[in-house]
Amino acid sequence: MRWVMYTLIVITIALQGQLWLADDGYRKTRNLSLAVAEQRQQNEALRERNAALDAEVLNLKNGRAAAEERARTDLGMIGKNETFFQVVPAKDITRH
Repeated sequence: MRWVMYTLIVITIALQGQLWLADDGYRKTRNLSLAVAEQRQQNEALRERNAALDAEVLNLKNGRAAAEERARTDLGMIGKNETFFQVVPAKDITRH
């Protein structure tokens, strides 16, 4: 009966060793859990970015003012009844 007890102890130690030390044991499970949590954070950030882009697309589709503003800021376009003034910094005349 004593050898059965020793056998069970050895098997238990071997299984615990596999659980804690093997490549597909506890460490891998913990690392995968951390990776899933990180991916969820990235997904949430991307969802927020996509929502902002969707709102911008809808605004550009439905409103002329948004399209004009975008053309002015990104493309440097000027409206028909507008005058463009370019301000050039003066040269420093104190330098020789």
